[in-house]
Amino acid sequence: MKLKDIFAVPECRVLAEGDPQREISRIFCCDLLSIAMGKAPADGVWVTVMGNRNTLAVASLTDTACIVLAEGVSLDEGTLAKAGEEGIAVLATELPAFDIALEIYQAGLE
Repeated sequence: MKLKDIFAVPECRVLAEGDPQREISRIFCCDLLSIAMGKAPADGVWVTVMGNRNTLAVASLTDTACIVLAEGVSLDEGTLAKAGEEGIAVLATELPAFDIALEIYQAGLE
């Protein structure tokens, strides 16, 4: 699965684009930044409700391909601009974390 396939998930809004051709390794759900720092997979999709600048820092550190902000969470414009500069895609959805992770999985990440 490529990042562009996740962009096509109807429940997601793209807030910042990364490289649409980037390969996705797996989905990771976590809301504790300290755990995400040690366990988020490189090239992964990180589903979280943590919508702050530190989320982007952890994604950059772990080489996360995409952050999906669940339950209506968003990032401020400055953080979204930084995500674009760093090539980290950011998407948002109103769905709970589990539901959007399942949607992404069913879209082709197996």
